[in-house]
Amino acid sequence: MPAIDSLRTLLVEQLKALYDAEKRLTKAIPKLIKNATNDELKSALREHLEQTEEHVARVEHAFDELDLKPKAKTCAGMKGLVEEGDEQVVADYDDDGLRDAAIIGAAQRVEHYEIAAYGTTIAHARLLELDGIVALLEETLDEEKAADRRLTEIAENVVNLEAASSDEEPMPAPSGRQYGSRRGLVIVGRGVGTRASASDRGRVRRSGR
Repeated sequence: MPAIDSLRTLLVEQLKALYDAEKRLTKAIPKLIKNATNDELKSALREHLEQTEEHVARVEHAFDELDLKPKAKTCAGMKGLVEEGDEQVVADYDDDGLRDAAIIGAAQRVEHYEIAAYGTTIAHARLLELDGIVALLEETLDEEKAADRRLTEIAENVVNLEAASSDEEPMPAPSGRQYGSRRGLVIVGRGVGTRASASDRGRVRRSGR
């Protein structure tokens, strides 16, 4: 990395990292699409892949605004996120919904990283009064935020619910003992899965003194 002697130099370095990040994603997103099973998720990923290819072009145009040739430098953050995502999508899952949930998580970590990176770069370009670069990158930032919101909607309305439905019932405690659950105290001795009555709960509290 060259010596950072000005905000303009810092901006150029940030553009190089963004260029590398977006180019990595054009190769990484198809892997997510291939492994996803939910149709809405696959559609969202395909749409964002098309946007990502445009994002690459916009960064190239930003270099043009600076009269520089587009050049990438390794974006260590994005490289790590992509590698982590690659590992997650090929992991052994008992249910397709769980894999889709993992894919959304990996994709949203990428989106949040990009939102932060573009936000910083835009702020620096604005300080340098590089309005052409600001306009280019703000368009991309808006698309990154929209993609993140769409993934959240898919997760909350469909995929996470499907993943949760694959959870097994809690393992019963040894006979005659009580244990906590998200739905309230359960008295195993009265039958597995039976919720304690008000009087039962009172007896348990008194016996636990």
